Amino acid sequence: MKKIKFSLLAAAALIAGVACSPTNDDSSANKAQTEILNAADAKAFLNKFEAEMDKISTPAAHAAWAYATHINYDTAKVTAYFNEQVSVLRAKYAVEAAKFNDVEVDADTRRQLELLKASLEIAPPADSKKAERLAAIGSEMTSMYGAGEYCREDGTCLSLVEMSAEMSTSRDPELLKEYWQGWREVSKPMRDIYTEQVGIANEGAKELGFANTSELWRAKYDMPAADFPKELDRLWGQVQPFYNALQCHVRAELSEHYGEDIVPLNKPIPAHLLGNMWAQSWGNIYDIVKPEQEMNVPDVTKAMAEQGYDELRMVKEAEDFFSSLGFDPLPDTFYERSMFQKPEGRDVQCHASAWNLDDKEDLRIKMCIQITGEEFNVIHHELGHNYYQRAYKDLPVLYRGSANSGFHEAIGDTVALSITPTYLKGLGLIDEIPDASNDIGMLLKVALDKIAFIPFGLMVDQWRWQVLEGNIPPEQYNKLWWELREKYQGVAAPVERSADAFDPGAKYHVPANVSYTRYFLAHILQFQFHKALCDIAGSEEPLHRCSIVGSKEAGTALNNMLEMGKSRPWQEAMQTMTGAPDMDASTIEAYFAPLKVWLDEQNANRECGW
Repeated sequence: MKKIKFSLLAAAALIAGVACSPTNDDSSANKAQTEILNAADAKAFLNKFEAEMDKISTPAAHAAWAYATHINYDTAKVTAYFNEQVSVLRAKYAVEAAKFNDVEVDADTRRQLELLKASLEIAPPADSKKAERLAAIGSEMTSMYGAGEYCREDGTCLSLVEMSAEMSTSRDPELLKEYWQGWREVSKPMRDIYTEQVGIANEGAKELGFANTSELWRAKYDMPAADFPKELDRLWGQVQPFYNALQCHVRAELSEHYGEDIVPLNKPIPAHLLGNMWAQSWGNIYDIVKPEQEMNVPDVTKAMAEQGYDELRMVKEAEDFFSSLGFDPLPDTFYERSMFQKPEGRDVQCHASAWNLDDKEDLRIKMCIQITGEEFNVIHHELGHNYYQRAYKDLPVLYRGSANSGFHEAIGDTVALSITPTYLKGLGLIDEIPDASNDIGMLLKVALDKIAFIPFGLMVDQWRWQVLEGNIPPEQYNKLWWELREKYQGVAAPVERSADAFDPGAKYHVPANVSYTRYFLAHILQFQFHKALCDIAGSEEPLHRCSIVGSKEAGTALNNMLEMGKSRPWQEAMQTMTGAPDMDASTIEAYFAPLKVWLDEQNANRECGW
């Protein structure tokens, strides 16, 4: 997704194991060793892991920061070295943790052992040659993606960034289709080696005690692996009626714009027309689907320019938001060491991210801040990550993370939901709060990005879990992908896809083996968290107008949850703040209530569904 946090252990978990060659003890030796291990051995094992990770994590984080803020040959070499060392170390210990599967230990030790085993995305088997091949496949696929480009008939070659920028603004359906198809040529060669990767990784997962890699991925959520997909479908069921109304309106407006021959009114929406290479968010086509009436939209960007805002002032205002909730000020080093602007004369990664380099107080953000209202939101989001990182800094290393994979992104987005007209007026960035007649346009913009994304966020791993079980033949990979896209999104490929296509590989997270469920969960949880905090703050505003700024009560409740990290099941963390242990998507209906009424009015005489 668009914003990320930096956590060394989380980053290592994404790539850990692919370069590791664990010991080659035979099964009988392992069995004998397991029989003599005890609870004290397990604790000693975890203490050794923590000591080794603490020793390497800080220099590795500094190497990563140096590379991200000054990309050159030397910083690339140094960070590659540390990435490999951290990955090998994490994979080694994850595999060895399986030795304690049958050892009786206390609940806390068992939780840490299970978190360590499940921290891998792709587990290497004990066979060193297979482990090395797994590493090579991972590197090859990410290289294919990173170097991918589409070359037109005139010889002009375009990168993904260039095509994505064009797709966000172009309204030429043939050009959009050309770019859509062109990018998916990049992923075709991935299918065979992806299939090979699945087979090798499943061997590694079995050695950890899992049935396959699919079960390994689904075992990360404090519930039986078989139950987790059902839980996600339950949440989707709560959102689906609203999504269907949004899809119906968008399809009708696109059909009016392009013609019914291009966008039929009784079929899924062609995926190339939604303003995004993957049709995962639709905000770029707001101009086509927006309400007809004029909207009094506050121009925060203009107000910032008029008031002489710079990058530092934007960050200070965001920090003041958290201070108003009762959080301690950021350390002075945050301002000394963060990157707020793109430095002159060197290449950097401008993608916004939040860092804690020593897992203590060395908090930073990395951004090339533009003086815009959108970037103001992003800064609040990134600081949300920083305050979460600081809250759990004193926990054991395996507990330094979010309660489940969706919590970290959800916290950042929850904070951003409080950047309402009320908050902006308090900062003097707007003179008056627009009346409720303007809410439809604002809510539609939010829905096109957040609600349109939800079924895509769900189906990526729904596809992957089935494939990672090893029961889907390669020639069915693409067929299953589009069946799920039509089922959940009501979106279809604009052209018939060939039998050898591998369209899932055209999305970075698939060749890079990055779990996608975290983004689905984040889009659900942020609204649930927002409602809980607004209730605690005693807000009487409609949910979409509520800002928790200034509420010490809300800040205390938030921090109490953040401090838990992943030391307890996420259900307990959830209950700490919301009062209930379950994820609940019904708050989305409450947040978007005025928009749902408006959509139903627009759709009254339309044929919805696909």
